[in-house]
Amino acid sequence: MSDNKGRVTGIGGIFFKSSNPAKTKEWYSQNLGMKTDEYGTMFEFRTSENPEEKAYLQWSPFSEKTKYFEPSQKEFMINYRVENMEALVEELKKKGVTVLDSIETFEYGKFVHILDPENNKIELWEPIDVVFDKTNEGKTTK
Repeated sequence: MSDNKGRVTGIGGIFFKSSNPAKTKEWYSQNLGMKTDEYGTMFEFRTSENPEEKAYLQWSPFSEKTKYFEPSQKEFMINYRVENMEALVEELKKKGVTVLDSIETFEYGKFVHILDPENNKIELWEPIDVVFDKTNEGKTTK
């Protein structure tokens, strides 16, 4: 971490609604060579700060009936990679940003959801990428 302030460090995922997620994943796999699984695909990349470590971006089509993007009415949701989630959420609350839930912690990182000024739901993710190093070896789209 560069300092105690929380900040966005990149894109962590792109999620969008699809009338047929399975067919969409199959199309992207067959036509664009993406290695898809039940969730979509993970893109593997290296960061400029730690080029020796792998990092990941999730791409996922969701059912058009999903409620996961609510309260946003949009057909998409972007996940941003962040550092120092707690400090960032604290600062966002001070600035009056709508924080939709509490920070949740999983083995692969911390998550929270906020709304931007146009009511787009945004997912913030403080990743623990090394977890994916073990589970996704050879299964990512590079």
